[in-house]
Amino acid sequence: MLDNDSLNENDPTEPMPPAWESGGNKQGKLVIGSFQTSPRQPYQYPPQQQSQQSSQPQQPTVPTGYPQRGPAPPGQQGYVAQSAPAVQGYPFQRPGQPGSNLRPNRRRPGCMIGCLVALLLAIVIVGFSVYTAQQVLAFGSAISTQAPLSTQTGYMSTTSRVNILVMGYGGGSHQGANLTDSMMVMSLLPQSHHTTLISVPRDLWVQIPAGSGQYNKINATYEFASNNGQDPVAGGNAAAQKVSLVTGLDVKYWLTINFLGFRDLINSIGGIDVYVPDSFNACYPKNDNSDIDPSWIKIQFNKGLQHMDGETAIRYARAREPVEVCGKGTSENQAELTDFARSARQQIIIKAALAKVKQVSTWPKLFNALTALRQTIYTNMSLADLAEFALNMDLNAAHRVGLSNQNVLVDSTSSDGQYILVPRNGDWNAIIDYVKQQLYN
Repeated sequence: MLDNDSLNENDPTEPMPPAWESGGNKQGKLVIGSFQTSPRQPYQYPPQQQSQQSSQPQQPTVPTGYPQRGPAPPGQQGYVAQSAPAVQGYPFQRPGQPGSNLRPNRRRPGCMIGCLVALLLAIVIVGFSVYTAQQVLAFGSAISTQAPLSTQTGYMSTTSRVNILVMGYGGGSHQGANLTDSMMVMSLLPQSHHTTLISVPRDLWVQIPAGSGQYNKINATYEFASNNGQDPVAGGNAAAQKVSLVTGLDVKYWLTINFLGFRDLINSIGGIDVYVPDSFNACYPKNDNSDIDPSWIKIQFNKGLQHMDGETAIRYARAREPVEVCGKGTSENQAELTDFARSARQQIIIKAALAKVKQVSTWPKLFNALTALRQTIYTNMSLADLAEFALNMDLNAAHRVGLSNQNVLVDSTSSDGQYILVPRNGDWNAIIDYVKQQLYN
């Protein structure tokens, strides 16, 4: 068992801004938070109707310079049939005469209707674009502490490494709703697109607040600093600072993901296609709030491609309890229930969601997605910088780094009986050196 006092001199954390109060160890369940168009038909003109003969004969109208031709009209004698001079390449024919290649020179109603339709379409497109821009800017203001089109990174034109801490929490109002089950640093070199993903285990034992001598799991940093979600900016800043101290990275930016909102986001885009690399099963809470229903269900995921709705995707990302815990059999693959494996699954879900958003067929659904995202994410990075970050990072070739008991951490137990992870040999600098060695350069 590890004594808290023995860690005081080994935890490199520094005092936090006094915007939040410290908290002691907390008990309780952790909650993670086509259109088809018909073939185009040629326009068919209506057949010409033969007019009834008038009781009064009419003199044919002949263009000036051309002698009269054709049979003499009734009642007129001396009409001489003569040939009109030929127009080179085109024998003269009157408009409307059978066999004529020329049509009367009059404006058809269809042309005016077509122009009006084109004008209306242009107005709709411009109006839609303006409306879309307004919606996007409003969305950017709602999810960030920064103005939507501002930049702190030069729109990712910097040659320096850009690091953002992504934290996932369960959401809701029950106990543990703001514990950040998932903590991952996305580290990007914008010029080369080299991307490194560093997973920070939720059970890492650190001082909260820094320098207070009070220890807790690192996933409680956001909860304490934000006053249980009341001040997300203070929570995000505190968590980013703590992760900076642990990893040695300059983590200026953070983004929180409310898993309840993420579930709605996936549903709003019609679900996602996920390739499950390894089969496993697990116990999963029947309800996020154990006060409503404390029972468990057994979930099963089989290797292969699966289409997941929001609830299934969240279960896949969050599952961590062996089936033995709830007495529902034997675990099929407990290696999938480790923090490192769960972090990898969460990355798979994020990649699948991004891939779905990039599909053209998803674009009509993006307005609904924006509505869901308002309830899902919050960040101190502007919308413009966040978009540039997403466009520059390469998740397919990203290098994954997991801090775990397989490298620089070891299992331990806190003085109050909690399972925790601490630096091997109490050496916090070893974590910093390990991360530095694993980064893409």
